[in-house]
Amino acid sequence: MIYLDYAATTPMSQNAIEAYIHTSRNYFANTESLHDRGLDAKELLEHARTAFAKVVGKNSNGIYFTGGGSDGNFLAVTSLAFGSKQNGRHIITSNVEHPSVDYALKFLETQGFEVTRVPVDSSGKICIERIKGNLRPDTILATIQHVNSETGITQDLKCMSDYFKRNDILFHSDCVQSFSKIDKDYFNSINIDSFTVSAHKIYGPKGTGAVYISPAIHISPLLSGVTHERGFRPGTVDLPSIVSFVTAVEESTNNQSSHYVQVAEMRKLFISLILNNKEIILEGSLEGSPYILPFRVRGMEGQIVMQELSRRKIAVSTGSACKNGLQSPSRTLLALGRTVSEAHGLVRVSLSHLTTTDDIYTLCKALDEITNQFSSVREVALK
Repeated sequence: MIYLDYAATTPMSQNAIEAYIHTSRNYFANTESLHDRGLDAKELLEHARTAFAKVVGKNSNGIYFTGGGSDGNFLAVTSLAFGSKQNGRHIITSNVEHPSVDYALKFLETQGFEVTRVPVDSSGKICIERIKGNLRPDTILATIQHVNSETGITQDLKCMSDYFKRNDILFHSDCVQSFSKIDKDYFNSINIDSFTVSAHKIYGPKGTGAVYISPAIHISPLLSGVTHERGFRPGTVDLPSIVSFVTAVEESTNNQSSHYVQVAEMRKLFISLILNNKEIILEGSLEGSPYILPFRVRGMEGQIVMQELSRRKIAVSTGSACKNGLQSPSRTLLALGRTVSEAHGLVRVSLSHLTTTDDIYTLCKALDEITNQFSSVREVALK
């Protein structure tokens, strides 16, 4: 099987696996227990927190380990909103956010908050001028993703963070698809109040992630009286997963530059080969993340293309949610002005430093076979 669905999840690296096993065997005690084993586990937890904070260039007091990207987004967005509700109840976001952010905002709307979803332009970018036009005196928070998980389109967080800071508006970003995949100097230079990352997107374990919230900000977590993670979230801390996660963070960050070059070359190869196939329409942006390659096959459902590739032992995704067995059109493509039919056609290939030239050649050959087969069937049907 050729695996090209790395934006959905990645395999754990060998170092991350070994870190998990070692910690499970030797530091199994509850980090809140007061005996020696518990104190040793607590010390390792804080060492992991400090190591993560060093990588992201932030204060370790603002690092909270979570149950992953979706968990982190919900906790961060709600904690920031409730912590600032005395100043207002208006929140700014985009119309292409990850469902986990959208769920958090819909929940906040039931709690008396108002949310403005600023539409992206035809290129998928969020224009500062549109944001300015939707600000209100009671705007307290903005939450805008860094890299879109369906198209790879990237937002200018630095420009946005500077603007929001000047206007005393808290700024959170879902950085799950960008963390450790871009130059950490850029990431560390962003004057951002809060961001979310996930372990299983960077060769760490599932069910683990982290949120950074500036220690200078007052937050009010949804659940009160919680002991773990300084009251940010309930539940016994999963220390083996956290240590494994931080191991993956250090490993992927140290290799970020070489991995990026490898992935960029694979994207370049894919585009050069696929341009010969007139039935394939590339989506996204050449300026977006090279890790995500969105496209459509003219006249074909994305689900059908995915199944045909799977039959040929190539794993990709449609890039859209599947609810109750019903295939939903891509929200991002709809926001970009595509029709419902076109949005149903999205196929997402996502790359890794593990992707080889043979993988790309095999994928493109398979797509040629699929489009040729479909074209033949279509011609017969039209006769």
